[in-house]
Order: sequence, then structure tokens, then C-alpha cells
Amino acid sequence: MPSIRAIAIGLSLFLLANPLRAVETPAKSKIVAVDLFKNGLAVVKREVTLGKPGVYVLDDVPHPIHGTYWIESAGAVETLVQMRDVEVPANETTPGNLQEDLAGKKVTLYFKGDKRAPVVGTMMKFTPAKPGEVIAQSKYLVVQTAKGRTYVDSSEVASVESEDDGAKVKRRQPRLVLTLADTEKAETRVAIRYMTHGLSWAASYKIDITDPKTLALEQHAVIKNELAELEGAEVRLISGYPSVQFAHVQSLLSPGTTLAGFFQQLSGGGWRIPDFASNSITTQQVMMNSSSQGGAYNVSLGAIPTGEGVDLHYQPIGKRTLKEGDTLALTVAKGKSEYERIVEWLVPDTRNEYGVNDGRGRGNDDEDAPWDALKFKNPLSFPMTTGSALVTANGAFNGQRTTYWVNAGEETVLRVGKALSVRTRSLENELQAKDGSGRDLIWVGGRQFRKSTVEGELAVSNHRKESVQMVIRRRFSGELVRADGSPKSSLREEGVFSINKRNELVWALALKAGEEQKLKYTYSVLVPY
Repeated sequence: MPSIRAIAIGLSLFLLANPLRAVETPAKSKIVAVDLFKNGLAVVKREVTLGKPGVYVLDDVPHPIHGTYWIESAGAVETLVQMRDVEVPANETTPGNLQEDLAGKKVTLYFKGDKRAPVVGTMMKFTPAKPGEVIAQSKYLVVQTAKGRTYVDSSEVASVESEDDGAKVKRRQPRLVLTLADTEKAETRVAIRYMTHGLSWAASYKIDITDPKTLALEQHAVIKNELAELEGAEVRLISGYPSVQFAHVQSLLSPGTTLAGFFQQLSGGGWRIPDFASNSITTQQVMMNSSSQGGAYNVSLGAIPTGEGVDLHYQPIGKRTLKEGDTLALTVAKGKSEYERIVEWLVPDTRNEYGVNDGRGRGNDDEDAPWDALKFKNPLSFPMTTGSALVTANGAFNGQRTTYWVNAGEETVLRVGKALSVRTRSLENELQAKDGSGRDLIWVGGRQFRKSTVEGELAVSNHRKESVQMVIRRRFSGELVRADGSPKSSLREEGVFSINKRNELVWALALKAGEEQKLKYTYSVLVPY
């Protein structure tokens, strides 16, 4: 028999060769806070309390995106993610590979039919595949019997008995190992923060216009949890348009991430928002945020200051308990605001950047048609985020459209539905030059252009039994010569690099019941010759 001294030396060598396993202490972490974006990303905060310096093992392994994992602690903490063979209750996991589940256990294999005797032996254990290594699934079960190694075709096996009680099976699972350096504190609270996928929220608004002068606005939120169980976690809803350049890249700390996969994701460029709807632009605006006012007329630049730093708004909704797979719907805020009903008609620019009339904008469902709209200021103490807006009156549905980012106190216009009883017509004609040639040629930047004069007419008639406040917006490319009614003229940003200026004329007028009005305007435009 080996001496006690030899056993002690052997044990010391084992402890030196396995320093981590020798002093490991199981620990549990808990999600204490989550901040939710509207694009499926969330910032998660986990907390775990560690005791004396040493090594702690956690079952809860995060799946962070690249560059977002960090630890906050009074003491120095190192992180290790390891794949380990872990015994788990058999009734809490689905049956896996028999070779792995019964490895090292004595088994009896019974075959289909009654012509072949059962095989009795020990199920062999094999070294797990390395990360990223692909091994073809074998159809054989390998059993060590008294005669040697026996290969059994698994398709011929009718049943398998194991002398083990079958209460537990082994599974290869990731574990989070935290190493706490020397500290004088009896306890050290560690906060683990990271950004990951699996939690999201969607914003929506209900706008009641039963009162003809004051609307009632409610902001709703629907939260979907596909990440993990939340128990009394502080939840905040984030509004804004954040830059998350590596949202498509899994961190190397994420279990299952290989170097090949990491570098492939890293070279894939910036994050592309998935096209969950037929209109990817609308999808992007709703999932993130857009400050585009769309058809907004005469939007006020005045707003109530609400914060400092980057334009991200965090809206707390308190502590929440949600199981994985749960969906929560709640009212976030309410407010009231004075409003004005208008009929907005946007006549799009039909010319491209070279001044050529290519009919663009025509046929678009949202363009070149009058819309009933609401003009109001955001009554909430924080920004309205991009989302769906449902308009009702006296309990009846009026319409649903997308509302965009609106700062607190800022004015916006929300379209409700097409104004079918307000008829509109727009016409344009190119005028001939005085000499009848129609050619007024000029050179710009070494290129010859033809300067044309265009005369247009806008006609609108009110077929309703009530007066309407009409807002007409005519977009065009070129230089304004004259216009009826003294409209407000402004330059559009997209025309900065065009040979022709991009302009917008805005008329505000009241139309009595049954009244018709016509507005004429003239502009010049340069067209390649």
C-alpha cells in the first residue's frame, strides 16, 4: 500500500495541477435591471454576491454582443467561460445521445426480435469535440464488454436498461467562472453588465379626439421577454436612435462562438435591421426612431428641455416579474393637448436631380392626395417615440398611422385618413420662349442646359358641409418666379447638391362648405440639353 506521505504528495500535486477546481464555490446571479431598446436589444445588469477571495462558478452564462460586456466591482474580478460536463436531472432535459447520456454506466442492450442475445457491458465515454470541430454522428453505440469493444447498430436496438437509477444525465454546458482577487471585505457585490438580444418593447399611442378642442393622448408599451426569467427587475424603456455598430457580432465570451464565426461576423459590416415588414424603411423607423415629420406642416421648433447628453430617453416602468416567453402590455403615460384639425395636401416634386420630369412621386399611396390630419403639441413630459398611433372619437375608430419622434412640447402633424370629400387637381405646363423656340440655353460647369419656364395650377374644392382648414404643400425643382396667395417658400435639404434648388411652397387657407379655390404659380428649371 502507498504510504501516507506518498498520498499527501499526490494530493498536493493534484491541487497544484487543478487550482481552480480545488477551491470553486457555486454562486447564483440575478437579473436586477434591464434597459430595453425597440430593436430586440437590451442592456442587462446581473448581480452576484461573492465571499472571500477565490473562484466562483455560475450557471447563468450571458450571451453578450461584441464589446458590451463589463464588470463593476470593488475588487478585481476575472471572467472565464468554460464548457463542462454537468449532471442534470433526467426529467428536466430531453433525451439526448445515448452514448453521452449513459457514458461510464453499465447497460444492457435488447434488440428487435428474439434471435439475438442482449449485450451487457459499460457504455464507453469519448472525448467531446473541440469548439468549431464538426464530427459526423455515428450510427453505432460502443459498449465495453467482457470480450472487448462491441459496436452495436443503434437502429437495431429495441430498448436499453441501465443499472443507474437514471435520475441524472450528463450534458455539456457552459459555466461562468469568476475569480475574485484578494480583498479585505467579507462580501463583494459584483455587477455584470452586457448588451444582448431577446428583450424588446413596442410603442403605440391612442389619441382620442372626442373633444373638438382638446385631445387625450395615451402611450402604451408591449414588452416581449425571450431572454430569461425576470424577478422584480427594474425595467426602463429606451427611446432614441442609438449607434450599435456591432449588434450583429456575438462576443467571444458567448458560448458556442468560434474564432472563425467571430471574424466572419466582424467583417460583415455594420448592423442591418432585419426586414420584418414589407416596407423596410417603415420597419427601421418604428424599431429605432425617426425624427422625420413626414407630412408635417409648419412644425414648431420650440420644445421643452428634458435632458442632457445624447438623445436617448429612459422611461422607468418599475420592478417587473416576467417569465421567459411572457408578454406584458401596459400604459406608460397620459396627457392632454389642444389640437387643430386640418386637411393637408402634399403635391410631390415630379422631377429628378437633373430637372427631368420622370413622374416620380406619382402613384404613391401617401403622396398627391389630401389627408385629414391633426396638428398638436406633445403633451407628455418626455419625447414621443416612433410608433403606431390609433385615433378614435366617441369610441369609434378614425384611423391609424405612424407617429415619429416628437420632443416634449414640440408641435407635430399626424395624418388620420384620406380626405375623400375634398377634391384636388394639379396641372403643369411648360411655356414657350418668346421667340417660340422653347430654348433658352445656358452653360453650367461645362455642361449645356435648357432653361424652361413652368406654369402650374392647383385646384381644391370642399364637398363637405363644414369649413375646413386647408394646408397645401407644393414641392418643385428650380427658381420661383411668382405665386398666388403669398405662400411660404422654403428650401429642401435634399437639393443642396442638385443643379436646381429643391423648394417647397406652403399655402394655408380656409375653405368654406362647397367652396373651390385655384392657385397659380410659375417657376424656372434647368434641364440637360
